[in-house]
This record gives sequence, C-alpha cells and structure tokens, in this order.
Amino acid sequence: MNCNVLIVDDSPILRTAIKKVVRLAGVPEDRIHEAGNGKEALEILETVWVDLVLLDLNMPVMNGEEFLVELRKREDLADVAVVIVSTESNKGRLERLKALGVRSSLHKPFEPEDLCRLIGEITGVTQ
Repeated sequence: MNCNVLIVDDSPILRTAIKKVVRLAGVPEDRIHEAGNGKEALEILETVWVDLVLLDLNMPVMNGEEFLVELRKREDLADVAVVIVSTESNKGRLERLKALGVRSSLHKPFEPEDLCRLIGEITGVTQ
C-alpha cells in the first residue's frame, strides 16, 4: 500500500533522519514531502494529498499546534492522520493536541523502530 507522508520540522537534519526512517517503513521516496514549519506545510497541502503528517511542535513562523488547529478547520483535511514527533513534554499541551485528533506522539530522541511501527499501524504500509 502506498501513502503520502508529510514531515514538518524546522530542523533539516531531523527531517533527513525522519525521512530515512519513513523510507525504511516502506514509503517510497517520491511520496515523502517536507516542510520547515506549519505555514509551509499548509502550502504543500494545497497541492498534495497526504495520509500522514509527522509533526514537530516547536517551530518558527507557525508552530505545530497552530498548524493542527488550521488543519482541522479544513473540511477536506480534517481527518488526515497526525503523529507528533517532538521534544514536547508538557502534558497539558499534549492533551490539547489529542483533543484535536492527534493519533499518537513520539518523544525525540526516538528509536527508529518505534517510528516505523507507528507508521505501519496508522497507514497500513509494511516493510
């Protein structure tokens, strides 16, 4: 099964590392998209359908929480699966995000196997 994944993180190094794991999870390179902040991610979503967003929270321009609020306002994107991949540990903030429909969260630094497992569970893509 093919799916499109959007990685949203302000660190190019972390985007590259996450992209490698996404490829290992079975997602083809041409189906992986990247954005450096929430605003860029929304612009990408204007032209590309994604099945899964891997979202950092602490970014400039538009942070992950602001992005998620905007994403859920759009009827055509309201059901897109979102997984938080962040250093965020504020339980109140994470609960607010779960209320906005976040499927899961993964704390940085993470084990590649854990991200692979989450991608497989959510998208049905297997290695």
